[in-house]
Parts: sequence; structure tokens; C-alpha cells
Amino acid sequence: MKAVILAAGQGVRLWPLTETRPKHLIPVGGRPIISYVIESLRKNGFSDILVIVGYRREAIQAYLGDGSRFGISVKYAVQPHIAGTADAIRQAEGYVGSEPFLAVYGDQLIFPESIKKVLAVHETYRHNTVMALATVDEPEYYGVVSIEGSRVKSIVEKPEMRNVAGNLVNAGLYVLGPQIFSAISETRKSRRGEFEITDALQLLIKDGSEVKAAIIERESWIDIGRPWDLLEANERALKECGHRIEGVVEEGVVAVPPIIVSNDAKIRTGTVLIGPIFVGEGSELGPNCRVRPCTSIGKKVGIGPFCDVKNSIIMDGAKVPHLTYIGDSVIGERCNLGAGTNIANLRLDNATVKTLVRGRAIDSGRRKFGVILGDDVRTGINSSLMPGVKVGSRSWIGPGVVLERDVQEDTTVLLKQQIIRSRKRGRETKG
Repeated sequence: MKAVILAAGQGVRLWPLTETRPKHLIPVGGRPIISYVIESLRKNGFSDILVIVGYRREAIQAYLGDGSRFGISVKYAVQPHIAGTADAIRQAEGYVGSEPFLAVYGDQLIFPESIKKVLAVHETYRHNTVMALATVDEPEYYGVVSIEGSRVKSIVEKPEMRNVAGNLVNAGLYVLGPQIFSAISETRKSRRGEFEITDALQLLIKDGSEVKAAIIERESWIDIGRPWDLLEANERALKECGHRIEGVVEEGVVAVPPIIVSNDAKIRTGTVLIGPIFVGEGSELGPNCRVRPCTSIGKKVGIGPFCDVKNSIIMDGAKVPHLTYIGDSVIGERCNLGAGTNIANLRLDNATVKTLVRGRAIDSGRRKFGVILGDDVRTGINSSLMPGVKVGSRSWIGPGVVLERDVQEDTTVLLKQQIIRSRKRGRETKG
């Protein structure tokens, strides 16, 4: 059986990280999301994989190449315009031929046991159409599925809250037969203006074909559609990483496993590491900083004295020189945080943090959630960023600024100074 990975979408809900990369290449646990999908497929015996690419496809092709370094063969098909999951799967018709194939979304953290479960249902029923389902707390953000025994009865894509029937949702993992292409050709655009694979599956059901349900464990699948999902995925991935020290750990470092310190990384004296933590190649931590659980640090990152980092993703080339706090946040590549930068991750009233997603205020459901910084963001000394704020790529946040709202890319935010005239001597002084 061949496999098809859908990796053409942009991921606008993950702005600003997707300004400069496809969402499939956002790192969690020290490596891109799509690498976990590739690994899970390989562990289930898949060696021939087609990747459907579109947005910033060159980056995905550069990372995966021909697949040889992953022990597989990778080929590519281009979705010319982002027109939905059904349209993406349509691009695979010439590759898979008349045989059943496995299709999976490339922007989710999926573990081998999920794929194994779907294949088991396919083998048990000798049935060409199988759909993976998972239980979630917020089904309104997914395709909600009703089942009857082992059979899928109906699928409603992202229903309004009042119309949600149950919390069993589409997990973006299928075994599909050649009949799916006929259903796709009859599928009309959804209210979102896209051709949805769930609508094609609904057409099969309407025409009397059975779609079998494979219910997977929530722990073996994490959808990464919103910024805070990255933190959950990073935490889950780090728990699978194990313990490995390849770089230099100086005397006087306190390290609580599991921790990965990659080649050419240096942990300087007085630093405290509490795992699980991943430290990428060429990074330098300390002296005298603290990195707490569920933190993933990319390549050539610098974290200086008296910094405190917890439950965050710090991407390649970022600099956090000294006296800075980062909590429950994602920091893009090559960001440079001035001394005394503080990221607030907890509201004063202890309420859950809301953030704007596609212009709409969404409750993250997280009591602790910091900020998302795009690539090449700079902050000045003693700047403060409030919970849930997102900053677009290449923006500057000036010294002393308290940032309470999102900032678009290529923007400079400065604290306005006031000029006061001295009453005694008539001279001007800066206040």
C-alpha cells in the first residue's frame, strides 16, 4: 500500500509562524511536524510516499528530498491552488492507481499506533474506506462524526456550536479506495469555498458505500491547527525523545533527565535544566540560566545569564542574552530579545487566555499562554508582552513598551516620550 501526505496548506491560523514557512515545518520536540508523520508511516511499513505540496513547497522539498535519509522514497505532486483536502487528494490519483492507499494530513502530530489501528480496521473488514476518529473537547473546530457500530453514519464539517452532536471527530487519517476519486469529482465547494474530503466521504455514504470507523487514542494524535496546539504537541513529542548528551556540559550544571544536548551545544556552569528538554546543535545556554520542563531549543540559540525559560519553543538562531523570562511561548527564528524582556503568560485575574485567530478572539482554554513571535522579531530592554499576543515577522518592540495587542509584520512599536518645560529655568527636559 502507498501513502499520501497532504502538505499543501498555509496554516493561516498559525500566523505569524506561517508567514515564512509552511506549517508542516514548524518544529516541535526539536524537529518539524511532518517528520513525525514520516516516521510513523515508516514504522508501519510504508516505503513509497507521495507528498502533496503547495504553499512554500520548495521548503518542504528541500527538507524531505527524495526521502533516502528517512529510509523511504518520496515523490511530490503540486496542488496548484489551495482548494481543500478533497482537491489535494485528487492530485494523487495517477500515483496510487486502482489500489487502496493511506492518506494523512501532514500538519498533525501522529504516532505509529494510530496508523496501525486504521490499518487493522482495513484488514479486519477487508474494506477500502476507513476513517480515523478521535475524541476532543472542542468538536466545533473539526469535522464531527456520528457512528453506528463500526460504520460512519454522517460527517458534519465544523458545525456551529448549537448543532454539535457528540465529540467524536475526524482525525485526518484514512484508508481510501479508487472510488474516492469519483466521489471527489462530484463534490461541490463547501461554505468555506473548499472541496472537503469529508463531503466526498459523505457522498459515498449517501450512495450506499460503507465507511468504517477506526477510533484512535487521543494520546497518539494531536491536531495542530491553533497556536497553543504547538505547546501541547511539543510537550508530547519531548516525552518521547529520551535522554542523550552529545554536547559539552560544564561542571556545576544541574541537569534533571530526560534531556537531549545535541552535538556542539554547550551548557555552561550554574545552569539548571529540568527535563524533558531538547537543546539543538551549536546552542549555548548560561552561565546561570534556568530552563524548565517541555522546552525545545533549536540550533545556534543563545540563552544568557539569569534567563528563565519554561514550556516553550525557541527556534533556530534566536538570542535571549540575559535577564529575560519566557513562558509558554513560541519564539521564531533569529529573534533577538533585549535585556529584561518579560513575557507574561498568566492573566492577573487567573482567567484562561484569549488570543486573536483570523481576527476573532478565541479562548485558548489555557490558564498559562504567553506569546507567539514570528521570525526576526526584536525587543528592546525592559519590554513586556502580555498573554496571548502575537508579533509578525521582522517587527521591533521598543524599550519599555508594554504590548497588549497583536502587531503585524514589519512594524515598529515605540514608547512615546513627553517633553516637559522646566518652570524654574525655562529649559526643556525629557520626561
